[in-house]
Amino acid sequence: MCSQAAENEMESRMKPDGEKTEPPGYQRVVLKNASPHHYLKVRLLLEDESTRVSAVELKRFIISCLRGLHGEVGAALEVDVLKYDEETLSALLRVHSRGLVKLWSSLTLQGSYQNQACAFRVLQRDAAYSRSRSRS
Repeated sequence: MCSQAAENEMESRMKPDGEKTEPPGYQRVVLKNASPHHYLKVRLLLEDESTRVSAVELKRFIISCLRGLHGEVGAALEVDVLKYDEETLSALLRVHSRGLVKLWSSLTLQGSYQNQACAFRVLQRDAAYSRSRSRS
């Protein structure tokens, strides 16, 4: 009975001329010459919206988030704050591709800043930000 179901599934994947079609679903894509860095546009949401955070304080906070979740190895990641808007608490971060998951997870799981509730929201992720910006 199982073999009949498998045979029916194979027949449904065949084109009318007898060629096989690829099943829909997961497709792995490997990029050659992938960018060595990833860029994250993030916003820090604070319980007290009047709280101001400087670029230096934000960088220190990001490092403490990394240290809190991934220890000294996480704190050693090179994370650059390329742009920062103190009014909206939005920043453009650059991290080596190997550290993207550690950075993203440590920011996402952070829940407090100076004894008040907070959350990082990732607004955009791009591996080719610098290349697309340099062409414009």
